[in-house]
Amino acid sequence: MFIRIALFAVMAFGLAGFGTVAWISFRPPVAPAAAITPAAAPVHKTAVVAAARELRAGTLLKPEDLSVREIPTSEVPADVVPDNPEARRGLIGAIVRRNLPAGQAFIPADVLRPGDHGFLAAVLGPNQRAITVGVDVVSGTAGLIWPGDKVDLILTQSLEDPTRPLGRRVAAETVLADVRVIAIDQQLFQGAAPNSAADAPTARTVTLEVSASQAERVSVATRLGRLSLVVRSAERSAEPDAPPVRPGITWAGDVSPALGGSNAETPPNIMRIFQGQTEGKEFRF
Repeated sequence: MFIRIALFAVMAFGLAGFGTVAWISFRPPVAPAAAITPAAAPVHKTAVVAAARELRAGTLLKPEDLSVREIPTSEVPADVVPDNPEARRGLIGAIVRRNLPAGQAFIPADVLRPGDHGFLAAVLGPNQRAITVGVDVVSGTAGLIWPGDKVDLILTQSLEDPTRPLGRRVAAETVLADVRVIAIDQQLFQGAAPNSAADAPTARTVTLEVSASQAERVSVATRLGRLSLVVRSAERSAEPDAPPVRPGITWAGDVSPALGGSNAETPPNIMRIFQGQTEGKEFRF
């Protein structure tokens, strides 16, 4: 009897152990505790001045050529131009020294600023020269001409020859046509100019972009008489291939009939005298 009870006890323990093992085997795995990840540290960025579009070498920078770009502070080059009003003012009017893709951050070596050595030579086109002429309030159009404008250069001279008629003693002619102004006094770009002509100082010199032969003409013209500047329209002619009109000479008599110009001769006085039945005689005086 005892042996039978012991045998049943052993069998019960065996079944219990087998059941436990089977339960553990088929039990779904316990999900691991979610790993707690630390919050990512905020990335600090620095705003720098960048090219708003693709800029070619020789471009004079204008406000619309500049944009802002944010770069992680850890990746900002040491010499990059930061974005602030003073830095932007320093770039406006500078000339780009190399081709820059859109979005490229500016560094000082990318530009030549007015006053830098070689700036004026970089502004000039191929085979062009820079020549300076003196102007006053009237001949310089009272501060209304800015760098970048296209102008005509007119020479007015008096011919001190008493044998000439009065209408032929003063003449005006166009010495140069459609030349670019590159500087007013020492100002080489419009961005640094006053906001209005009333605030602009009176210009004393104007620097023009000319060819070698044109520079010689200007040099002679400065010794002959007074030079005046005439601003041209910003819109080009509808017929770009049309031959240029050769300017003529305007004499004093063409402007003022009182001087007896060839185009405004005073008609003679006519008197007819009749004697009896004979045909009258005509006298002109």
